[in-house]
This record gives sequence, C-alpha cells and structure tokens, in this order.
Amino acid sequence: MKSVVLLSGGLDSAVCLACAVEDGEVVLSLTFDYGQAAAKKEIEAASKLSRHYGVPHQVLHLPFLRELLPPAMASGEGMPEPETRELDDKVSADKLARSVWVPNRNALFLSIGAAFAESLGAEAVVAGFNAEEAQSFPDNSPPFVDAMNEVLRYSTRGKVRVISYTQRLDKKAIVRLGKRLGLPFPFIWSCYRAGEEMCGRCPSCLRYFRALREAEEEW
Repeated sequence: MKSVVLLSGGLDSAVCLACAVEDGEVVLSLTFDYGQAAAKKEIEAASKLSRHYGVPHQVLHLPFLRELLPPAMASGEGMPEPETRELDDKVSADKLARSVWVPNRNALFLSIGAAFAESLGAEAVVAGFNAEEAQSFPDNSPPFVDAMNEVLRYSTRGKVRVISYTQRLDKKAIVRLGKRLGLPFPFIWSCYRAGEEMCGRCPSCLRYFRALREAEEEW
C-alpha cells in the first residue's frame, strides 16, 4: 500500500510512520507549521524520523491558522500543567483539551494530506490518533475517521482513505508497539513547548512519559 503520513514528530504519528513503512511504501511525510509554539522542534523530530525511515519529507506552512490558536498553543502562555491523575478524569481532561484545541485542525490536515496522496497515486493518508485523547478530542476518534472517509469518497473520487494504526490503542500500548517496531524514541518530540528538552509538565508530555514508565514496568 502506498501512503502519505501526517508526521508531527510525536509518539502517535511516529509509530504510525513505522507501521506504514512496514505495511508498504510511504511516498511522503508531511509536517505542518501553523504557528504552534513547538513547530521548530516538531519539524526537527519529523525530519529525523523521515531520514531514519528513508521517506521524503515536506513541511507545509499554514500561517493563517495561527490566528485561530489558543494562547497555550501559540506561545505557551497559560499552558496547563496538570497532575498526572487529572488526565484520566473526564471533567479535567475536557478542560485541558479546550485549552489546546485548534478549530477543525485535524480535518484540515487530513484534507491536505489526502490531496497530496491522490496526486501521488497513494491509497491512504495516515494519521496518528489514540484512544486516550479521543475521549476529549473528538477529532481523534474512530467516528471522526469514518466521517472523513465518507467525505473522501467524494472529494478524492474514492481513491484515498484515512488510516490510523494507533487509534484504538492507549499511549502505553502505542509505546509497546513502537518498541516492537524498533522506533528510534530519542527522535520523538511529544511536547507542546519548544525548549531544549521536553518540558515534562504539559499534558502531552505527561501522557508520553507516563506511557514510557508504564510500558517499562512491564518488561
């Protein structure tokens, strides 16, 4: 199967890239710079991962989207630093999600990815979704993927579909899958901020490092 992978450089998209490479030919990886605070670090991570897997990599700039970003995503201002236990509390998780929500982002990214996929003769656009965040981010969920595939039946003349190898897995299971596939974990950037190292305090970091710890404890 030929595919285009949406690659942010984070855990989910990195594992999906590894899966797509194993599953067929990845003709392109796409990374979006839309004014997010972590853009530079995400691009660096995605570039390293793409080189590692021998996949062509392209960065797309969407400056208009910056105008729609919440402060936490645009500058890191007001970035929540929750307790790890809050990630699993529905009310707290929904509040955290609202603080970093970017309107229609995933639908936009998938539409762009599908356009590239159709033009390159690829059958799929691959995105890194997960079951944990789908509880608070509806554009991570299986119904969202189903809905996008229904749209793509018409917008790509039925030639492209969305695939997410990780969408029914929690973060711990995604880490396990990545380790099984030999994923180069040092290349990953799973942080909303853009420091020298991942901050370890934002919601994305908390989920990532918790998954690493829990997966490690099982071995």
